[in-house]
Amino acid sequence: MLNFWKTLPRPILALAPMAGVTDSAFRQLCRLNGAAVVYSEMTSADALFFDAKKTLQMLKFAKKELPLVIQLFGKDPEKFGKASQAVEAAHASGIDINFGCPAKKMVGHDGGVTLMRDLDLCHAIIKKVISSTKLPVSVKLRAGISSRGINKVTAVDFLKKMSDLPLAAVMIHGRSYEQGFSGEIDYEIIKDAKKYFKGIILANGGVNTPADAQKLFKKTGANGLGIARGALGRPWLFKQIKEFLNDNDFSEPTWAEKKQLILKHAQLALADKGAHGLVELRKHLLWYVKGLAQAKNLRQELVKVSSLEEIARLLEQIAD
Repeated sequence: MLNFWKTLPRPILALAPMAGVTDSAFRQLCRLNGAAVVYSEMTSADALFFDAKKTLQMLKFAKKELPLVIQLFGKDPEKFGKASQAVEAAHASGIDINFGCPAKKMVGHDGGVTLMRDLDLCHAIIKKVISSTKLPVSVKLRAGISSRGINKVTAVDFLKKMSDLPLAAVMIHGRSYEQGFSGEIDYEIIKDAKKYFKGIILANGGVNTPADAQKLFKKTGANGLGIARGALGRPWLFKQIKEFLNDNDFSEPTWAEKKQLILKHAQLALADKGAHGLVELRKHLLWYVKGLAQAKNLRQELVKVSSLEEIARLLEQIAD
């Protein structure tokens, strides 16, 4: 199958995977607003192995999302094999393997970023996925993680170990596991990764503004960016980054334009998941209106909406 990574315009702007956030509706909205490629929520390889209906539903998507990368998590190489075949059968564009999630639930089960402590196991997982699918395979890492409290396993150590495997792309969050989502980005570790990996490198972490994006590009030389929390309530950030990189300036959508995007998001959520889609949309509504003085008194209502009409009515109460 075609390695879509080679066809993407540079620099690549990707919607990074976020559990409970990057569902089909949000992915479609980010594609409409300039994301070149979108990642799914973390999808359990174990659940796909056992044909869990709820997880199989996560493999459904709209054609408008393509190119779409399905991100898998787990720690059993054999289960990744069948899971990879399920992703290919769903006609996604690529498969990503999570070696970077710092969530307590994931770490508590020795998954996510903690897998970086066992590079042999990481190698076995990637090798199994590559041998089980024709789709391009990528990975998501953190800058590093301590091992036994003394030694540190870095993204560079990881890539050196995987040098014999034909990975298509790697997304590196520039903070260590211990840093979580705060602290300075390790630009050098991402820059150094280029010496050991010749595929696509996406820098990730701390991109909340177009200026942040420009800085991350300049300091790392990455081929693209993985944008995550910076896009919450601001899916137009992708367009703004493109504008800023081209002209060193960008425009802010008017409230009328934002309102139309929010309603579009609601329509997509309803079409994809029915009434439950609007329940899941509530957290997005709070992100959309964050910082607006007029929204303070509406938050209690926003977290209870259950129809498009309610959403439209509440948005109308917020002045331009």
